[in-house]
Amino acid sequence: MPPLHGHGTDPEAERPEYAGQYPLEKRLGSGGMGIVHLSRSTSGMRLAVKVVHQAFAADPHFRARFRQEVAAARRVSGAFTASVVDADPEAERPWMATLFIPGPTLHEFVKRNGPVPPAQLRHLMTGLAEALRDIHRSGVVHRDLKPSNVLLAADGPKVIDFGISRPSDSALRTETGKLVGTPPFMAPEQFRRPREVGPAADVFAMGCVLVHAATGRSPFDSDSPYVVAYQVVHDEPDLKDIPADLQPLIERCLAKEPEDRPTPDALMAELRTVSASYNTQAFPSFDIEAFIPAQRQSGGAEHISDAPEAETEPERRRPRRIRREVALAVALAVVVAGGVLAVQRISGLGGAGSAPSGPGRNPGAAKTFRPWSSTLGHGTADDGTMPLCSYAEGALYCVRRGVEAAKLDPRDGEVVWSRQAGRDGTNDVLPLSPILSDGLLRVVTPDRSRLEGLDPSTGSTRWDLDISKYRSGLYNAGATVLLVSSGGVVTGVDGASGEKRWQKTLPGHTWPAFTHYGDSGPAYAVELAGDGASTLVSAVDPDTGEVRWQRRLDGNLRPIGNSGGAVYFYAVASDADAQAVAIVRYDPAGRTVRRIPLVFPLSNVRATVHGDVVYLLGYGGSLLAVNTRSRGSAQDAQLWRAETSVAEGSEPVVVGDRLYFTAGDGRLLAVDTKRGELIGQTKPRPDKDPSRYVEALPSPIAVGGRVFATAPDGTVFAVDARDPSRW
Repeated sequence: MPPLHGHGTDPEAERPEYAGQYPLEKRLGSGGMGIVHLSRSTSGMRLAVKVVHQAFAADPHFRARFRQEVAAARRVSGAFTASVVDADPEAERPWMATLFIPGPTLHEFVKRNGPVPPAQLRHLMTGLAEALRDIHRSGVVHRDLKPSNVLLAADGPKVIDFGISRPSDSALRTETGKLVGTPPFMAPEQFRRPREVGPAADVFAMGCVLVHAATGRSPFDSDSPYVVAYQVVHDEPDLKDIPADLQPLIERCLAKEPEDRPTPDALMAELRTVSASYNTQAFPSFDIEAFIPAQRQSGGAEHISDAPEAETEPERRRPRRIRREVALAVALAVVVAGGVLAVQRISGLGGAGSAPSGPGRNPGAAKTFRPWSSTLGHGTADDGTMPLCSYAEGALYCVRRGVEAAKLDPRDGEVVWSRQAGRDGTNDVLPLSPILSDGLLRVVTPDRSRLEGLDPSTGSTRWDLDISKYRSGLYNAGATVLLVSSGGVVTGVDGASGEKRWQKTLPGHTWPAFTHYGDSGPAYAVELAGDGASTLVSAVDPDTGEVRWQRRLDGNLRPIGNSGGAVYFYAVASDADAQAVAIVRYDPAGRTVRRIPLVFPLSNVRATVHGDVVYLLGYGGSLLAVNTRSRGSAQDAQLWRAETSVAEGSEPVVVGDRLYFTAGDGRLLAVDTKRGELIGQTKPRPDKDPSRYVEALPSPIAVGGRVFATAPDGTVFAVDARDPSRW
């Protein structure tokens, strides 16, 4: 692999070929301490890779600060920041790779379009408050929140650039004589006692940012940074032209003393009241695409000054012809607790009420139920993988890397029995969910070489079957296991006995992928055409192998579920980002197809259907409810949109008027499906190593008035579904 190299100190001269394993395709921007390059991961995901200037690489103090920067960025996780994918602060040229996020900065937007309209200003304020809440919860203070560090992405504002942020437990402190921040957006304490700066300084900066958004100027405005510093410490802010309903909130944010400023949580509570009478819009209504320059000249820049210095943004040439795929690169961001890998659909993980309660073991029957948490494996699989569980006949059955199978009592979480996986070096493969069918528990060995039928009472093996040649083509479909090999050959295996039921070649398919939705319906084989223009869908009876129907549908489609006799998919854009752009509903009885476009594309979608409504959870936490019966516009079909402050979540589960999903940090969240409001969430249960990705995010299980979920710390836990606000 070619090393990082360059000649001279001019950023233009620094043209490395790789940062670690990431090829650097082109320069996106430069800042005071580094250059941001476009790159792609092995899977094709677009990344922004920041490589520090050569001149700083040999500076021990800078390296210490960069290590702190990486640590701070990795501690933060939320819908209103971006995601650290990889970093190496010890490299010859330190670097950090983050997700590439399109959208202009707030500074650019205001400069080109003028003040932000009031409705969008409320959306911006709510988004920034939620971002600060998440940042502060992780123990980090940003310390340089300003318009050029607020990115207006399609799904809401993102706070970027953690270059001078500081974890509260960091040993690295501000040097004597050094002033850290940007004066028009700094709090009084940053000038008076910079070594004691806390979270309230970020709230002050947010007030300044909102004034800039609403008016195009700072609340403390002067050409001299020294005058600005004096005004920040001694003078009252200029709040002319601020919307009347927001002025008191912003004024409180700009209080001189930290203890007089509201917390982000308090702001969010008040904003819910302020915004109740407004139809707030996300920034995409501002036609963000029109403000993304064809080539970025600066971005993701840190600012560490030796004396008060005004924020400077070089004048940019007017953008040339806009290209959709070019956008601001986020140089500094947060770790994805849920990871950036595509998450496998896990059949049988318990959709809404899909598993009936067994006699005498209904978890809803015990009025004395108390929430519980149980560790699966007790350290045998301490690698951040989340247990995969299913519920059937009054018991929870779970697996985890290092644990081949376990049975838990859903009343109190007691482990009834557990089978530890072998230590033969094969535990690097993600386990598959256990399935109880026809009186036997069906599991797959950790190396996916054997399918086993276990006695659910004791965990002992009743039968096993060699499936080593089907490792990448194994699917659960009710009482049948589907084994797929090349050429579209599908074998149906009886899940109760391990005996082959049938073997057929699926017409039109070469390597189909199956999904089954835990009912008595068909398994759906889905395969994209070679040109990516259409998707072949076949409905297969898992008991007989009979093809009930087959249809080629336009577009790159991913299955969501079935409801009311129809099958639902989301359509993916043809570009490399694979964003969901529409919902497709196919009715096999009438052979009719309906396409419902989304208002804005969503990345890395997890989706479910309940009745006629499809719920989509995108990367970054945007949650949509879309009425597939709507005959109006995309806006008419969208019932609501909510921002859930989750970097990446599981496939949602809907029961009644509640929607549940799991976050990568182990939180279980509940949303009211009528109003689109978050009504409860549990505490985070992250892996002890926050830099490690969670490779699969299993959905929670909602049954019998309880919700069961799992977390990266290896726990399986249960909460009362009746009152999520008390979780």
